[in-house]
Amino acid sequence: MASPIEYFPSEEWAGTITNNVIGTFETVKQAIPYMKEKGGSITVTSSVSGSRQFAQPGFSAYSTSKAAVAVFAEMAALELAQYKIRVNAVCPGIIETNIFDSQKKSEHLNEIKYPFEIPQDGVPLTHAPGKPEEVANLVLFLASEEASHITGTKVFVDGAETLIKG
Repeated sequence: MASPIEYFPSEEWAGTITNNVIGTFETVKQAIPYMKEKGGSITVTSSVSGSRQFAQPGFSAYSTSKAAVAVFAEMAALELAQYKIRVNAVCPGIIETNIFDSQKKSEHLNEIKYPFEIPQDGVPLTHAPGKPEEVANLVLFLASEEASHITGTKVFVDGAETLIKG
């Protein structure tokens, strides 16, 4: 849900945290026993909204949850390094998905005003949203041997979007 904090329903906030943070935690937790013996790679999904871009009106719950996921990946990378388990976070920017179509918006959303101008001309690299395949390719790379020394890292897939909007 996108809503001003003042009007954000507590149950919606809790739902976002449960889905994004607790869901990520439970998934990683359940994978560990299967990975301890041989090591491997875990990639969690954070967002530019949880680390470099905070000027999206009404995104307080989403951004908070994605920031928590990114920090969790860093903590897990340290804890699980003893088992040769690498943990990284991908942080997509605008990607061609239906995320905004399914998002509820508060009737008060237009009450949020920022004292600055947010560039609307999107993505410097391509002038278009990224493709889901570009995120998938990054996850594939992070799971590969080519990324065997990468852990505890946030990797941005945003075509430099957050360098102008962050």
